[in-house]
Amino acid sequence: MRRNRSTMKKERIIMLVSSVFVLTALTMTGFYVKEKNEAEKDGYMVDMSALEKKTEEKTKEIAKTVEPAPVAEDTGKGNDLDYDPNFQEASSDEVTASFGNEVTAQGSGDETANKDIAQEGVLEEREEDKAQETEEAKPEESESGEAVETASMEAARALSFHERDNLGWPVAGNVLINYSMDKTVYFPTLQQYKYSPAIVISAAEGENITASADGKVLSVFEDAEIGQAVTMDIGNGYELTYGQLQDIMVLQGDVVSAGDVIGKVASPTKYYSVEGPNIYFRLTKDGRPVNPLSNLE
Repeated sequence: MRRNRSTMKKERIIMLVSSVFVLTALTMTGFYVKEKNEAEKDGYMVDMSALEKKTEEKTKEIAKTVEPAPVAEDTGKGNDLDYDPNFQEASSDEVTASFGNEVTAQGSGDETANKDIAQEGVLEEREEDKAQETEEAKPEESESGEAVETASMEAARALSFHERDNLGWPVAGNVLINYSMDKTVYFPTLQQYKYSPAIVISAAEGENITASADGKVLSVFEDAEIGQAVTMDIGNGYELTYGQLQDIMVLQGDVVSAGDVIGKVASPTKYYSVEGPNIYFRLTKDGRPVNPLSNLE
């Protein structure tokens, strides 16, 4: 069975009114939320009574402009698309409550998003502060490094040794081979005579070797004849070389004071096996050998 045209027209009008009502409610909600957000940026509360009142007023205005549908006569005939007599149009209260829930949910989501943004902002500020602190700390480190370097340079400039200044003995022992650059002297291990630019002092293996004067380490090296050795600048062109060492305790660039331990006595190299454990001790001035016995106390 088919509905008559009057019934279909009535249904269309009802659908139109419902659509207009929904659109109006959405529009009013949007305007109200926008105004409320501008007035209260920190809150997301919606006045439901005011929204309901505005929605009802707008609905009545629209309803006045719609021509009411004529009542159709009951023909007693059904229709396979029968109109449901139990159908009830949703009340304005229900619609308003539904839209209010949506707005509240949206407001809660925005609030959570704002909190997340605020937390991200705090983290960024902390990272910027840390970066700034690191940048500010760099000059201090640089200044500290420059201070250490300056102190080292001042110590090097303060080194001063003159012809008549005294030297301390690196170890307590007898002189096995004397300094001699004007004539040759005998070397027992080599069983030959040759010039000696240094003195060889007897010592016990493992005995501490001390610095004979304030100085700065120029080099730490190993030589086939004198074994592991250390050369120090003691000022004014004078340098000291200590040979036959082991367990060396200084590095190149170190500034040491007279009496500081610089290493221990090693077993002798094959060039001094007959002489036994000893310390090779050489003094030079501008690269030329000088007799250290003239300055040893």
